[in-house]
Amino acid sequence: MEDEKDLREALRDTLAAAGYTVECCENGPDGLDALCCGGCELALLDRLLPGMDGLEVLRQARQAGCATPVLVLTALDGVGDRVEGLDAGADDYLAKPFAPEELLARVRALGRRPARWEPTALRRGDVELDVAGRVLTGPAGARTLSGRECALLELFLHNPGVTLPRERILLNVWGPDSEVESGNIDNYIHLVRRRLRLAGSRMELVTCRGTGYRLEEDPC
Repeated sequence: MEDEKDLREALRDTLAAAGYTVECCENGPDGLDALCCGGCELALLDRLLPGMDGLEVLRQARQAGCATPVLVLTALDGVGDRVEGLDAGADDYLAKPFAPEELLARVRALGRRPARWEPTALRRGDVELDVAGRVLTGPAGARTLSGRECALLELFLHNPGVTLPRERILLNVWGPDSEVESGNIDNYIHLVRRRLRLAGSRMELVTCRGTGYRLEEDPC
């Protein structure tokens, strides 16, 4: 996540040449969205981003349960700046300007670290989702979900109040190479809505016509 076009393109080219698949974001909100999707194995995050400060992106991502390793890139290299970045949830901190060789070495080092423990239970509003066991628990009891239902609900629980377009839902739940028909989203949305009702939840999946769907925690 880097707002300076020249540096962003240079980083992309350096990482791509080293064999990494790279997705770029130009601002804070897009970066937060990408982190919370859970689709990346490592993130490079600039501190000074338009729309939302990089450290605020990091704090919100960590609060949402994102455990993706994050390497902060910044010109702010004072001791207090580094401490602030690490306290916000950064795994490493690299000051600009930096050599491409050092950047790649730090990326490799983060890739060698063992995966951090992640809670398998997501709590939001009046429900809890046991991701590993695929069990949704609400005021009226527990319901077992299919793998696809669980993945769909998990995506919305990570993004409450956010309108998710159909394309993103297909990408995150079915995968980039899937040939699933768009109508399958509607079928699974219907199933997840039913699971939420049976669990006694007040949470609701709202259709945003022409856009996608949004999970509302306490709809009127």
